[in-house]
Amino acid sequence: MKALAAGIGAVFLSPLLIAGTGMTLAASAEAAQTTGVSNCLTDIDAGKVADQVTKILDGASSEDVRVEGLDLPTEQIPHAQTIVATGISLDVPKKGQIIALATAMQESRLRNLNYGDRDSLGLFQQRPSQGWGTAQQIRDPVYASERFYKALLAVDGWQQMTVTQAAQAVQKSGYPDAYAQWEPLATALQKAIAATFPGNSDSSGSSGKDTGAAAPSGCSTEDGSQYGPIPEGAVPKSYSIPKDTDPRARTAIVWAMHQLGTMYQWGGSCTAPHGPDPMGRCDCSSLMQQAYAKAGIQLTRTTYTQVNEGKAVSVKALKPGDLIFSRGTAARPEHVGMYMGEGLVIEVPRTGKPVRITPLKDWDVLAARRVL
Repeated sequence: MKALAAGIGAVFLSPLLIAGTGMTLAASAEAAQTTGVSNCLTDIDAGKVADQVTKILDGASSEDVRVEGLDLPTEQIPHAQTIVATGISLDVPKKGQIIALATAMQESRLRNLNYGDRDSLGLFQQRPSQGWGTAQQIRDPVYASERFYKALLAVDGWQQMTVTQAAQAVQKSGYPDAYAQWEPLATALQKAIAATFPGNSDSSGSSGKDTGAAAPSGCSTEDGSQYGPIPEGAVPKSYSIPKDTDPRARTAIVWAMHQLGTMYQWGGSCTAPHGPDPMGRCDCSSLMQQAYAKAGIQLTRTTYTQVNEGKAVSVKALKPGDLIFSRGTAARPEHVGMYMGEGLVIEVPRTGKPVRITPLKDWDVLAARRVL
């Protein structure tokens, strides 16, 4: 995560957005009318929040979870996950991620609104008329999060400010003191969500060793069915990268996992998966190429050529980091993913779908290659 997209560091900050007073926006009318919660969120149980966040990211229904301060957690938590993941991808420190979460809670209640005060839209109620982007861009949670972070990082001394001071420096809201009430919940959410990203050892947005006790792997014939349904963009709760994984494969897997939830783009370079340009996002083969590039391994660009990389291996002898191919034919497959161990594969399958983890049992494997 620098490895969630964390080492991810494929997105480069630029000074473009943030000059000056033109980027002001007002808090959404609805958010302003519903802020009577400040006295309710001072004693947040971080452990309980983490448990509920895990349930939601594992696919639990709204009937089974409750997070104090969030009335629609199954809608709101995935947006919080996007905000944290984007922050990590930009190497934004933990405090910056908390500021972003608190801001989105105040402005939209962590909902991707298609309305607001004047022309305000989206998670952060950013306004097209104030230079934040087009309406369509602002309604893209990844784009909106990135624009917020870039504006925050341009604020001189933001890390020494309180959460509400830093948020207000970006938002210039008509309700400048409203952000403070969300800091305890934002802090608990950031900690819980960041901990779900392997490679994020301290929830601060900096890289580290992968999380959790490592399970032995070696060669594996598991098919992933032990995890049950896996929500798109989520990491199965008990998964950890197998202990004996080649360090280069580990780097590639962690980087690929940091792109979870970003959308497929045919022909996309995968050089800025969390960025505003769709062509910076990933298709199946560019995800493999860029993940291994972070490990110092150069792969060719297309599925048709990657099937000739490295050496062939049996599906029964897969190791973490192996590429597996499906669709088409063994000589000319049309899709590629990366085996993660424990019967799981990371992939980005097609237009309209995100980078996700799927069980090996769902794959009709035509070929497998070890590129290390």
